[in-house]
Amino acid sequence: MRLTRLVLGLILILVSIWVILGEQLGGTSANAMVNARLATLRSPIAGTVTMPDLALGATIRPGEELASVNDPHVDQIRLNDLVLEWQYAQAERDRLREVIDETAQAIETLSVRAARFGRGKTREVEIRLAHARARLALLERQANDGAARVAALEPELPQEPQGTGTGSEATTDAAPEILLPDLPTGLAIALEHAREEVGVLQSALSAARDGVFLVDGVNDSPFASQRLAELRARNDGFEAAYRAQVRQVRALASRITEERVSVNRLGEAPLAAGFEGRLWEVLAHDGENLQRGEPVLRLLNCESLIVTGSVSESVFNALRPGDGAQFRLSGSGEVFEGTVERLAGAGAASLYDTLAVAAGREHLERYDVAVSVPGLRDLDGGACPVGRTGRLFFENRPLDWLRGLL
Repeated sequence: MRLTRLVLGLILILVSIWVILGEQLGGTSANAMVNARLATLRSPIAGTVTMPDLALGATIRPGEELASVNDPHVDQIRLNDLVLEWQYAQAERDRLREVIDETAQAIETLSVRAARFGRGKTREVEIRLAHARARLALLERQANDGAARVAALEPELPQEPQGTGTGSEATTDAAPEILLPDLPTGLAIALEHAREEVGVLQSALSAARDGVFLVDGVNDSPFASQRLAELRARNDGFEAAYRAQVRQVRALASRITEERVSVNRLGEAPLAAGFEGRLWEVLAHDGENLQRGEPVLRLLNCESLIVTGSVSESVFNALRPGDGAQFRLSGSGEVFEGTVERLAGAGAASLYDTLAVAAGREHLERYDVAVSVPGLRDLDGGACPVGRTGRLFFENRPLDWLRGLL
């Protein structure tokens, strides 16, 4: 019995030693803290900052406007030049429109005059042709009457006499020459002239009906028609110039709109958060005049929670990115699963320049490790537990089964 108690005692001592050594000498960090990245809002323009009264640590939402910078002396020279150019373009467009309207009125007036002249000229040729045809008919009738009288006075030709005698050749008497009277020269010339005039007038009438006038001069169209053709050609040029001017006015209006957007953007710039987080630090005061790029606010990005810790060299050399880890909060003892993300090692001070909580001297004397712990986002209803401390464990420990029951 005594031996049994001795063995059991020895076993308990060994188990206790194993538990103590397993808990204390396992892969664990000396200290660990919940950390997050910081974002600095800077002034995009030079101007005066307007900022409401914000409490440090206040919760911010994505898209929430936190401050604004106004520049009352924004450069508008380019915008003014574009507006002036646009006004000149509008004036030229209106001038071309007026010229086109006046030219259209002149074209309409000359069209009426040309049409009236064409109708009158065609009617004139028709009248002259009718009288020419009447004169030709009279002359032809007179010529026919003269030809009939000549035919009535024409004598019959004598019979050729028959030769007599016993000679081998018959002798014939030569027929007397008879001269037929012709038309009088004056009548023939008048008849030919009448026929020529009828032909010319017929051709002129056909051309006049097509808008070409061949009588009373060498011009194929009257002055009104020539002027009308000239105005129509010039009006086509005015129309083309007007369309080009309209396109230029539209292009300038579009450029003015873009320039106004640019001026408004340079004249007033709101500063808004792009993520969910907390106000960490105020770097400027309400009403302060800032230059472009100067910091205004520093925000804590609660969407980028990580746990940073320091480990010994032996533990650090055994770790690899992607290895599993556990984070146990101090005080509550809650345990969260995580994944090793970064192994910075010694001399990681510069990595904490963009993090909310800087590393202490003792931390930097060891080897830095960063672990992603997604479960921290839901801790305390999403209260962003930056600064909470605890310990990181990278190996299984003897009492993990007991912690699971708790």
